Amino acid sequence: MSTVLITGGHSGIGLECVKRLALDSIEHIVLAGRSPDRMKEVANQLRQDHGTKVSILQLDTSSLVSVREAAAQFRSLLKSGDVEPLQAILCNAGGRAFGAVQYSLEGYEETFASNYLGHFLLVHLLIDTLADNGRIVFTASGTHDPDTRDGKAVGPAVEPDAGMLAATGKDGGKPLSAGVRYATAKLCIILFAYELHRRLRKAGSGISSIAFDPGSISETGFLRGLPAPLRMIARSAFAKWMMKRAGITVGSLDLSGASLAKLAIDPAYTHGSGKYFQVNDGSFNEMRSATMSYDEERAARLWRDSKQLVDLKTEDECPLLR
Repeated sequence: MSTVLITGGHSGIGLECVKRLALDSIEHIVLAGRSPDRMKEVANQLRQDHGTKVSILQLDTSSLVSVREAAAQFRSLLKSGDVEPLQAILCNAGGRAFGAVQYSLEGYEETFASNYLGHFLLVHLLIDTLADNGRIVFTASGTHDPDTRDGKAVGPAVEPDAGMLAATGKDGGKPLSAGVRYATAKLCIILFAYELHRRLRKAGSGISSIAFDPGSISETGFLRGLPAPLRMIARSAFAKWMMKRAGITVGSLDLSGASLAKLAIDPAYTHGSGKYFQVNDGSFNEMRSATMSYDEERAARLWRDSKQLVDLKTEDECPLLR
């Protein structure tokens, strides 16, 4: 039985992805998110429309406690036979905060925690439940690259220092801007995806680790922190035309969701590990990510520091990743 776990699969790009997975005859989808009522609605619809088996995990990626609880719940389902080993883990949940800096239960800056750190821990806790040819796909963003219009539009990503990013704005320090926090968290995701690929190949594993940029999509919850009038303007045809004219990477719900589903299961992407794929203006292609994202020393340092932040002991780490 083919099983896919997706974070944030109950709305936006994630929802479009699970609809496509159901159409492509994925037999079991595990929805992991922080909106149980909405996940139940989506699950019921998938069952009704496609006969897909759906399980639900309560998960807030900004909370390491929640990530550990969700991983433990999934393992219980696996042990009982209610789910089969995973074909794919889609690390899709995330978002950009507006306004004052917020911190997670553990005291880490929320954008960094929800987009990157929670997924870092989730992958470590569940990677051994993946099939030998399974895939992990990370939803990133073109904003991670300071040399592109996307990166310049929100504020250029800074050095991916895990400790600094987790503590920005504390102890009276000036916090990084919302855009810079988001762009740098997405840079961290890509660094992690590539480092994961290298470690898996060194261990002789066939598991794939893939980075994905769905493009800017105003219909998702990405802009939910903005005032309603600004959200309406951002979703207008004129705003989208202006973004394209300005060189911003623009996606769409249907194509971006379908592309994420392809990366999860399509045989055409069997050799996609260690690569970066992007949706832009109606096309879906492999691209180069930011120059900094290929820096192996930065990636190794980020990995080490992230392990400390999530309190991942060596004995708890999957042997594939040591």
